[in-house]
Amino acid sequence: MISKKLNNSTIWLPSVAVFFLGIVAVQGQEVKPKKDTIKEKEIDEVVVIAYGKAKRTSYTGSVATISSDKINNRAVTNITKALEGQVAGIQAVSASGQPGSTASIRIRGVGSISASSDPLYVVDGIPFDGNINSISPNDIESISVLKDATASSLYGSRGANGIIIITTKSGKKGESRVNFNISQGFSGRAVKDYKQVTTDQYFQLYWEALRNGYQSTQISSQQAGQMASDNLVSALGINPYGTAYPKPVGADGKLLPGAKPLWNDDWRDILQRTASRSQVDFDISGGSEKSNYFFSLGYLDDKGIAIESGFQKFATRLKINSEVKSWLNAGVNLSYTNSIQNAPPSSDSRQDNIIQAARVVPSFYPYYERNDDGSYRLNADGNRIYDFGKYRPTSALQNQNAAATLPLDKNENKEDNFSGKGFLEFTFLPELKFKTSFSVDLVNYNGHYYSNPLIGEGSEIGGSVTRSNTRTLSYTTSNILTYDKKFGKHHINVLGGQEFYKYDYQTISGSRSQFSLPYYYEPDAAALLGSFSGNSNQFSLLSFLGRAEYDFNNTYFLSVSGRADGSSRFYADNRWGKFWSVGGSWKASNEDFIKDLNIFDQLTLRASYGGQGNDKLLRPNGSSLYYAYQELYKFYNNLGEPGTVLEKVQTNDVKWETNLNLNVGLEFAILNNRVKGNIEYFKRKSQDLLFNMPVAPSLGISDFPFNVGTIQNTGFEFSLFTTPIKNDNFQWNVDLNLSTLNNKITKLPKGAVITGTKRLDVGGSIYDFYIQEWKGVDPSNGKPLWRYIYQDANGNTVDGTTSEYAKATRTFQGSALPKLTGGLSTSIAYKNFDLSGLLTFRIGGKILDTDYTSLMSNGNSGGRAWSAEMLNRWTPENPNTDVAALSTTTNNWNSSSSRFLYSGTYARLKNVSLGYTLPSDYFEKLGLKKFRIYVQAENLLTFYKHKGMDPEQSLDGTTYYRYPAMRTITFGLQATL
Repeated sequence: MISKKLNNSTIWLPSVAVFFLGIVAVQGQEVKPKKDTIKEKEIDEVVVIAYGKAKRTSYTGSVATISSDKINNRAVTNITKALEGQVAGIQAVSASGQPGSTASIRIRGVGSISASSDPLYVVDGIPFDGNINSISPNDIESISVLKDATASSLYGSRGANGIIIITTKSGKKGESRVNFNISQGFSGRAVKDYKQVTTDQYFQLYWEALRNGYQSTQISSQQAGQMASDNLVSALGINPYGTAYPKPVGADGKLLPGAKPLWNDDWRDILQRTASRSQVDFDISGGSEKSNYFFSLGYLDDKGIAIESGFQKFATRLKINSEVKSWLNAGVNLSYTNSIQNAPPSSDSRQDNIIQAARVVPSFYPYYERNDDGSYRLNADGNRIYDFGKYRPTSALQNQNAAATLPLDKNENKEDNFSGKGFLEFTFLPELKFKTSFSVDLVNYNGHYYSNPLIGEGSEIGGSVTRSNTRTLSYTTSNILTYDKKFGKHHINVLGGQEFYKYDYQTISGSRSQFSLPYYYEPDAAALLGSFSGNSNQFSLLSFLGRAEYDFNNTYFLSVSGRADGSSRFYADNRWGKFWSVGGSWKASNEDFIKDLNIFDQLTLRASYGGQGNDKLLRPNGSSLYYAYQELYKFYNNLGEPGTVLEKVQTNDVKWETNLNLNVGLEFAILNNRVKGNIEYFKRKSQDLLFNMPVAPSLGISDFPFNVGTIQNTGFEFSLFTTPIKNDNFQWNVDLNLSTLNNKITKLPKGAVITGTKRLDVGGSIYDFYIQEWKGVDPSNGKPLWRYIYQDANGNTVDGTTSEYAKATRTFQGSALPKLTGGLSTSIAYKNFDLSGLLTFRIGGKILDTDYTSLMSNGNSGGRAWSAEMLNRWTPENPNTDVAALSTTTNNWNSSSSRFLYSGTYARLKNVSLGYTLPSDYFEKLGLKKFRIYVQAENLLTFYKHKGMDPEQSLDGTTYYRYPAMRTITFGLQATL
């Protein structure tokens, strides 16, 4: 077993990290108070919470806030990718670098098995159902993360996995402002791809594999060597050494003297590129005593590093708030986004995956046809001819050339996002208010996938086209009555209301093939109907909610809340879920005996406990199951006759999954608020887990929804905010956040459940690897060895080894979940210069690198690229190695095992930004209030051990040929009129 102890994990931080840790050297420095250039944060800042706002020090729940300055200086297409390392307790994983992709967010662990663990997004107080891509980072004022029951229970089942509240910008009272931001960036891979062998090395290695393969048929080594030399070129289908060397590798396995490759076409050079990123944001805002407005326009063109990939977005927002009458406030918030994502396959094991194609075809296979002398073969027009490799072995992507086909194909996703919000707030008494709100989110998605009829695989069927359209419409109405009153030292706040949510989903898709003419992309231009499908889903949720808060003398605080949700997913008897929370806090710094210590500027102890529900059951393929209890059917065409097959049995007993959350925290501030922080402990227990229970195939169904088992997430969170230096010309801030997580399954209905490379078992985590344990290479013959546990003739358990993969015993090999995650950020302001940086890190956890295994075949996949590690394969002269001997005979050595399980520990310099604001003398004559130029970098440096693999992988710790993360360098300017 691989040890799970945290102290066995290591992290590689070069000297650049010292920049972030320099606080130790200056923490006692004498400084002068800053005046106007940089404004000190208020210790009792206001934070956005469920259905309102609260003062941080008096709030009984766990909430963290990210300000706009930590979002706007990030060159990210999607705001989810700006959250990693910013807040303790959040695990944000950007598994794909495809422009327009979304990071996976988990707050305080994974709380479900077969139900969704995604947080709820709330925009300007109302749950948001649009694509999170549609929200421009430039429009965001702040982001609040609600983590415990008190903070999120008012959202009931919708907030079971935590809540991310996004507050967009509003106009400010005073003179109107015009802001303009333009930037231009360039992107490349954040980490270099796996190192591969050269052409010379490959030919000698494959000669060795052929020889060993022949030798296994009981012929002599000399004969096998000669046969390998004779058949090497025909086996690989090409001779890059030219006709002068028809057998480039001799019978001794050495390259013939003078033999040199006539070309070296690295497919990564043609399928990947240095990409550009252009962004323009413009907004106008202003306000008076009784109203304010904000209007923005944004454009983004983010090219991907893979050819023909990218993301374009046009966005606009209009937000108006007005005091119509002394007793009536009204507001409207409208946004529209149009986006186009060009996304060639890049996240699975398909042969047309552009990331995989760039990696697995060796450089001796050219992408343009070559003559025997190495020159390019030209067509009648004098142009180079793309080489589709009909001669290539299947493992080298025979008959494919993505560089030729992708510019003629389409992999386009168009999306329109409209979001509209409006509210009316009535003031009956100074302390009594009623707010009614309405929100609608409309998303229209259109997919267009076209394979051209001229070249490539599509030419075999005359080309093909698939068109799909998905429309989702959701709306939320809420009516909230609030009573807020002070009685001397007493203060109460009572909230009650009702909310209704409706979701409607429709999709339609069809495909055709056989185009009569090229360059016509629509289905009407194709002759043969292939398929036509469509379906719709509806879901509704009715809720009643209430909260009461009380504080005495601004020192003792108590809050209770409750919510009842009725979900259409469940049968009538189990439809309603009731959720609640209770929390309290003590602002000890207001007590005289604490004040007398003259140490704390603020000291607050808080605790909360409560329960929430989760109804978001997913199908095994990851899509939502909106009819959890109903009997469902599939419909088939049986030789022209309609047929019906049972897909899911009726399960009236399935009910809410419940999350019970405990939170205990301590918040403090010392040294005139120059050092602030908080420490929190959480325990999150998910019970009655929604789970797709597998059944015997003979029953005609694969699974059925069922409530099973319990999962528990526990951990500590630590946040520290410091200002080591602050005077008239210089300010330095350093912030640190750390999170631990222990995920544990505490109850299952019966035996362990094995799904792929994972096993769910009591006492383990949800992402425990259950695979074959690698035991090295047999030094006597070069065969791979795995652990083999069996019973001998006497019934005794024997722990041995085997060279047959099918006999190897699967055992637990660690968890994909890290033990510690965090972020270290710093910002420096010196006169008109500003510098900031963010270092994110993860310690512990495992990653099963199945991408790497595609480069580690023993020789049975002829023509496929090889990792440079294959140079360390077993030979009689190199018996002590962990790379098996080469052979064209399959030995399964690169199958899933602990051999390819690597440490997930890494650190990444996520963002660095350097700016200079011109002195006012330079721009005031032009009517400008501010003019700043800047340069910033995203994913600048990555520190990790297993070179070639991007360590920022999916939550379950398994690679899947994904689009790599991008390093982006951006130059820009900001102006304010």
